[in-house]
Amino acid sequence: MWEADADLVVVGGGVAGLTAARTASARGLRVLILSKGGPTDTATQYAQGGVAVVAPEGDSIESHVRDTVEAGAGLCDIAATRSIVSAGPEAVSALTGLGAVFDTGRDGDLARTREGGHSTRRIIHAGGDATGAEVQRALNSAGMSVMFGSPVLDVVVGRDGVQGVIALSGNGFGVIHAPAVVLATGGLGQLYACSTNPAGATADGIALALRAGAVVADLEFLQFHPTVMYVEGGRGRRPLISEAVRGEGATIVDHNGDSVTDGVHPRGDLAPRDVVARAMADRMSHLGADHLYLDATGIAGFAQRFPTITESCRAANIDPTVDLIPVAPAAHYQCGGVVTDTAGRTRVRGLYAAGEVARTGLHGANRLASNSLLEGLVIGARVGEAAIERQEAARPVAEVPDTTRARLPRTALQELMTTHAGVVRDEIGLRDASRTVARDSTESGSATVDAVEDAALTLTARALLLAAITRTESRGCHTRSDHRGSREELRRSLPIGLAVDGEPQLLGPDALAPTPWETATSRAS
Repeated sequence: MWEADADLVVVGGGVAGLTAARTASARGLRVLILSKGGPTDTATQYAQGGVAVVAPEGDSIESHVRDTVEAGAGLCDIAATRSIVSAGPEAVSALTGLGAVFDTGRDGDLARTREGGHSTRRIIHAGGDATGAEVQRALNSAGMSVMFGSPVLDVVVGRDGVQGVIALSGNGFGVIHAPAVVLATGGLGQLYACSTNPAGATADGIALALRAGAVVADLEFLQFHPTVMYVEGGRGRRPLISEAVRGEGATIVDHNGDSVTDGVHPRGDLAPRDVVARAMADRMSHLGADHLYLDATGIAGFAQRFPTITESCRAANIDPTVDLIPVAPAAHYQCGGVVTDTAGRTRVRGLYAAGEVARTGLHGANRLASNSLLEGLVIGARVGEAAIERQEAARPVAEVPDTTRARLPRTALQELMTTHAGVVRDEIGLRDASRTVARDSTESGSATVDAVEDAALTLTARALLLAAITRTESRGCHTRSDHRGSREELRRSLPIGLAVDGEPQLLGPDALAPTPWETATSRAS
């Protein structure tokens, strides 16, 4: 078994992880970044729309906060939302300082578009519809050293908090001794048969956090992006048709050419994503159809504005200037995650989380479009600053824990979740899925990447299903066909942790309180 030593271990190589690593390194910390995939195997790489950041004219922080809170359906933490939104311009400035190039208009100012749920054009973008790729490029070029192909099996925790991680590399199992660990592992899209997420989005961070003793919340709020390219029989990662296409005038129509969103919401096709996805699911159910269409034929200069989408369409023999684009909702973004404060601290001393894997309180029950890259930049930088508070912690030799895990084969798990925990759910289906996962999971070692991923997906599915069963209402992107209305008594998050026997269990509301180890100084951040 190999060993290494660091001041901070960052798990994940996307926007949040690399921002945290760069910030901590600038503060003098010895940082080791572990990435399960390669340099561009991240959700950041595939982000199309852009970064939501307050525009200098005709916009305000309070307007952005209002839009975010409205989309979040009553579960956003308003103080956290204001904190993150306010830090957006500085975070973008730091990114452009690294060399990130965003699109500009004829006047030389940043070009901005509008997306669903936003009251104004505040979304900056790069390469038309390749914002994530540009963000990833800029951060990769910052020169941080990354151990690629190295999944993390466990975060090791002792009496004083985090001691390090157990990782798997080409040299086998290894122990990295460190007093601080940042989870920046992305989402859980691979729980479903079709997703916009890369193959590595297997809920690794959720499982690592739960097994380390941290708390998760809001897992039932999985955002399904309304417009994902549909291909009959398609599985795995599917091409996203950015919301910015609707921001430029495209509309969602059914097979008869009728609008799907007319009369559903005042903002029509630019309603929050949960509203649009639900309207599409209802229309498909009514028609007995498995997809609808996006009509973008009226957008001038489509190929120049959306080159990535144009390429995806042409690969499917679709010309978006004359053809309707077949679309259907698909798993897209995990709104909840590991409970943290606005500096990324969890309830486990020395364990931090940032990006999609974290639940800061920004997204509530439904993420506002393009707030994800914003959050990754802001919280990533704050985590990198905060990690210095752990540098005086003792570093005892970490003991290697048992890595035997319960898991269900991925294809079977994906079929269960797609069938019973999709855009629209009900108690019968959710309970059936929960019983099946518990009954059919088998114990095995985690000596391969597939085994690590399947175990993480299985544990996360059990926690998500528990939350979805408990939330007997429809709110945000959690829609229950047997409970269509919202309930005031459920206008709260449902924290979940692991019981002594390793089973997910609901916790009391105090589990969402500020981290017990934070200081007065850290609370001010």
